[in-house]
Amino acid sequence: MESKFSGGVLPIFLFCLWAPPLLAITIGLASPFIACTAVRWVCNNSVISGKKYAFKGTATALFGRWILWFILTIITLGIYSFWYMRNMLRWFIENLEVIN
Repeated sequence: MESKFSGGVLPIFLFCLWAPPLLAITIGLASPFIACTAVRWVCNNSVISGKKYAFKGTATALFGRWILWFILTIITLGIYSFWYMRNMLRWFIENLEVIN
């Protein structure tokens, strides 16, 4: 089965222009929106083993979890960061859908 990525350089360049200022302006609160946007773009431009995938997650659905995981990371002095990353990856994968 064939896997390919068809995303271009211009969208990556534009993403790198608007994402950091948005993070700075919102003091990081836009992180779930930016992450969901990036994952959705990768899915829309990828074929994996001959299958297309769609990302159905929303920043709103991620936001509450993201805040909780962030607070737990602060409370545990960074120890929870390993679970934070695992939970984020799990959430992204659970919100993928095969579309063909």
